[in-house]
Amino acid sequence: MQRAKRMERLGTETAFEVLAQVNELKRKGKDIISFAIGEPDFDTPPHIKDAAARALKEGYTHYSPSAGILPLRESIARYISKTRGIEVDPDEVVVTPGAKPIIAYGILACVNEGDEVIYPNPGFPIYESFINFVGAKPVPLPLLEEKEFSFDPEQLKREVTDKTRMIIINSPHNPTGGVLTQKDLELIAEICIENDIWVVSDEVYSQIIYDEEFRSIASIPGMKERTILIDGFSKTYAMTGWRLGFGVMPEDLARDVTRIQTNVNSCTNTFIQHAGIEALEGPQDASLAMVKEFKERCDIIWKGLSEIKGIRCVKPKGAFYIYPNVTQVCRNLNLKNSKELQEYLLYEANVAVLGRTCFGRRNEGEKDEYIRLSYATSKEDILEGLERIKKAVEK
Repeated sequence: MQRAKRMERLGTETAFEVLAQVNELKRKGKDIISFAIGEPDFDTPPHIKDAAARALKEGYTHYSPSAGILPLRESIARYISKTRGIEVDPDEVVVTPGAKPIIAYGILACVNEGDEVIYPNPGFPIYESFINFVGAKPVPLPLLEEKEFSFDPEQLKREVTDKTRMIIINSPHNPTGGVLTQKDLELIAEICIENDIWVVSDEVYSQIIYDEEFRSIASIPGMKERTILIDGFSKTYAMTGWRLGFGVMPEDLARDVTRIQTNVNSCTNTFIQHAGIEALEGPQDASLAMVKEFKERCDIIWKGLSEIKGIRCVKPKGAFYIYPNVTQVCRNLNLKNSKELQEYLLYEANVAVLGRTCFGRRNEGEKDEYIRLSYATSKEDILEGLERIKKAVEK
């Protein structure tokens, strides 16, 4: 049977494919240490689980409004107003099953076929995938190791054309752990205001940041009205499997995005929305302790990788990823690229990582090789994984 042509343009998130490989190897008895999946290894805090259980017992098992229940949208509006220093109304909030739908809905609502969308590369692969899916042109903006995985301002200016409809940013960043500076954000804001361009600001790691304050482009004067801010509960509250996220955007766009949600999902799980209120309004101790632990793990994995022959890496500033340069390792092992290194480490060292091309196609002229490691795993596993990598690449 025939399939729609657009399916040929739709990509995937390779981390889940590697997760399936890891699970199959474990099923066969292999002792695999995985740095592949971007998921906190902590359990959801008990008070949040209790709130979901209460909501179930109280009968919150029916449809909710497509945009989300008002108490949660009010809670999100207060949270974003406080953390971003802007006034947010509940009618500017759309609650979704996870944060990913806002990427799709924002692009669907704002981007036409043939429009151009600038996105970070390397980056979360769903950006490039969905830009392609709607028939727009993806325009990669290279993130550079020498700039601590920020971008070249002059290159950004060159990439903007009269067809540019949207710029996507992600800070703290997956896969590099980089964080955009205030100067970076102000340049993007200036370009967007001057050229009437939308910004999708993916801020799902906003609370997982080390040694500095989080900055949102929506906080810059003139930007709230052209920003689709994405955040959620998966990372900050270890709620990946709950599927609860949200977008904050101008009210008229929120109505359009809600209409898409009505067509696709109807609404977000109602009793889980009540758990979301508890996550935002209740004690934050568990989340703060988790971030503190991530920072300690970051120090361990950065130091350990830096001591392995052939590896160099920029120290992450946020999220729970590190993105070492493994060009010399690939040369030393006669491997063509980081994809081959990914396979080598999985089957020779029993360590799962993700290669460069899991995060978008290579930029023009890009020659170096990288892998991503998620340090959302125990310190013991990090140390053992580092030892295995060192043994495998220095033999």
